Amino acid sequence: MSMIEIENLTRRFGSFVAVDHISFSVERGEVLGFLGPNGAGKSTTMKMITGFLAPSSGTIRVEGFDVQRDPIAVKQRIGYLPEGAPLWSDMSAGRFLEFIAGVRGLSGVQAVDRIKDVVEKTQIGSVLAQPIDTLSKGFKRRVGLAQALLHDPDVLILDEPTDGLDPNQKHEVRQLIDEMSEEKAIIISTHILEEVEAICTRAIIIAKGKIVVDATPEELLARSDQHNAVSLQISGDLDAARHLLQALPVVASVEVSHRNRLFVRSKGGAPILNDVGVAMRAHDITIDEIHLARGHLDHVFRSITTVQ
Repeated sequence: MSMIEIENLTRRFGSFVAVDHISFSVERGEVLGFLGPNGAGKSTTMKMITGFLAPSSGTIRVEGFDVQRDPIAVKQRIGYLPEGAPLWSDMSAGRFLEFIAGVRGLSGVQAVDRIKDVVEKTQIGSVLAQPIDTLSKGFKRRVGLAQALLHDPDVLILDEPTDGLDPNQKHEVRQLIDEMSEEKAIIISTHILEEVEAICTRAIIIAKGKIVVDATPEELLARSDQHNAVSLQISGDLDAARHLLQALPVVASVEVSHRNRLFVRSKGGAPILNDVGVAMRAHDITIDEIHLARGHLDHVFRSITTVQ
């Protein structure tokens, strides 16, 4: 049984179809990056999974429980960080976590231990006594993440978990997600594509309410026209080297990117590093530097979502 199972999920707002018959599942141990342009249906889908928004049609099951038939059982199993987490601004961060512990049915020593654990994991100990409305955006986000983790759920739905965090804080949150991923099923909505490479085992791209890609980050990178491209700096005749490389059967194009530097794209993303090196040596062209490009997810994302 998958931790999350979604079948033909649809949500309409009047005549507008925000989510259009999407289906996917998430297993324990997976970190699924849920991507798409603004208005694609990401947040709407996440709200339906967590039971905060009813679907127009389709089914959602979390650990076997149907979101519409067993909403309480589902909410007990999910930790949810919504976009712009709804925190009570007049409460202190510590009092807020105590309140959430009570809502989650935690009390006594168990509540104290769980609060201590999430405070350490999200590193918010220094602000527990502060009213939430006095906190920076980054600390508010981390308090929101702490409440999502408080009951140690098997399923995490995190909408932009690193929004507002500085680079060090982003690294810490990504590390935390990676540490938790083995025992949980995690869905992350994000517009930070480097986050997908850093922590996701799989990515779904949604556009205009429909799933257009479901692949691993490596498979997405392989769609880039720069995947397995080679950048090299040479000593010698740049034009001669360019014509030589362009004649190779595995090369799609060769560009002069900077002085004495060439950027060589492969046909179909095939590996060409060895071919480029052999050709240069065979013609006594000295390579001063050579680098292999993996591709860029932002290029892939744009090419996929702008075609729709």
